[in-house]
Amino acid sequence: MHCYISFPYFSGDGPICILKALTITRMEPSYWIYTDLAVFFVALLLTGIIIPQILLIAFSKKLFDEVDERKIHKGVVPRLGGIAFLPAIIFSICLVLAVDISCGWSDSTIIFEDYGLSIIYLLCAEMLIFLVGIADDLIGVRYKAKFACQILCAIFICASGTYIHDMGGILWINQLPSWLGWCISGFIVVYIVNAINLIDGIDGLASGLSGIALIFYGIVLTQAQEWILALLVWAQLGTLVPFFYYNVFGNPKKRKKIFMGDTGSLTVGMILSFIALSVTNIDAPEVTKEYNRIVLAFSPLIIPAFDVVRVYFHRIRQHRNPFLPDKCHIHHKLLALGLNQRASLCAILLSAVVFMLVNVSLSPYISATWLLFGDVLLWLCGNLLITRAIRRKEARLNTSLYD
Repeated sequence: MHCYISFPYFSGDGPICILKALTITRMEPSYWIYTDLAVFFVALLLTGIIIPQILLIAFSKKLFDEVDERKIHKGVVPRLGGIAFLPAIIFSICLVLAVDISCGWSDSTIIFEDYGLSIIYLLCAEMLIFLVGIADDLIGVRYKAKFACQILCAIFICASGTYIHDMGGILWINQLPSWLGWCISGFIVVYIVNAINLIDGIDGLASGLSGIALIFYGIVLTQAQEWILALLVWAQLGTLVPFFYYNVFGNPKKRKKIFMGDTGSLTVGMILSFIALSVTNIDAPEVTKEYNRIVLAFSPLIIPAFDVVRVYFHRIRQHRNPFLPDKCHIHHKLLALGLNQRASLCAILLSAVVFMLVNVSLSPYISATWLLFGDVLLWLCGNLLITRAIRRKEARLNTSLYD
């Protein structure tokens, strides 16, 4: 039976439902909320236990992030925090669902009937990107090899049936043929994974932006009663909370600080891309009438998505390899302006929340195309103002602050 939840921000004439909504006959929606909370806290607890063990191993084996002129941090800090993410996600979801099924609170056939294929393909993609991330963090992997791996993972995601069927009016495009939906969705998967990977430049930034997006997706999916997808979101969020604490507030002198590394950023980026594409498949009158599903899917990722495009063209303009790292991301600009890491983090996270809420709030009244144009214009103007402020400061100090 269906029992709907009232959530004031997203509720319009009715609840948000996702295509092929999951019908649970033996678990009330209120109980699924407890299941979400259980998964969140199990993932949080497990990650909180694993990260200190990773720190011990990293320091005993001298597995540190190398310090160079591009890096902001000083001193030795392990970058293997992301190793805790995927095991904690899989364990927490499997444990909670196993308890539910063993106690007769849920029907395993119903639970996996609609999502079995999608979850299997997602696990294949996650395991592959996880292993590549570990290899990159330990010995380094060429960007071409990582790019090829990401393309293969994107194929897995699309093969699961999780791809864009309708563009929601972006650039005045709606329904897509399957082959074009695959191509666009594959590009989006690779794009989001790299955006999260590249934005990971200061303490808490990648995990903070991902956490904001996950909270938003969790609310939407819980309201939609898409419980299995919601479990994935809350499990990933549970892994990010203890990591955020160690990453932002950990003391490197006490060997309590850690970075997520490519293992973490690639894993999180893959899950975010999968969830974003899943949200684009919302096909309920309550959503299509009130909110644009493309806006719901991608507005939480505006900051990393826009920044990677700006950085790419900046490198091209400077005649550099667009795939090689440098110091021209938005957080580098804020640091050059004079903000410290904590202030830069707060400014970027606040901007992400504002972009997300404004876009979602305006989506019932303004077309997705004009919202996109407005976002791009606002982003360009904001970056231009920051750049001019940096140049004025450089002229005053007669030095170069930003590359």
